[in-house]
Amino acid sequence: MKDIEQRASFDDFELDDNYDFSDGIRGRFYKPKKIRTTLQLDDDILLFLKKQASEKHVKYQVLVNTLLRDYMSEAVK
Repeated sequence: MKDIEQRASFDDFELDDNYDFSDGIRGRFYKPKKIRTTLQLDDDILLFLKKQASEKHVKYQVLVNTLLRDYMSEAVK
């Protein structure tokens, strides 16, 4: 699509009235949203989490999310 004529050929595109989603997979392209928040942690806890994350080669925020998610799944059981 290097010029206006090529782009214009797509301007009159119309969607079909009906589509068959019977073989579709729900949530296939879903990515959970991240919410920015401030969380105050004690120094010793933050240092521990950062050290653990460093050893596992992940960001410490990912480690915190993993730990909290594990806690949530145990709490639901």
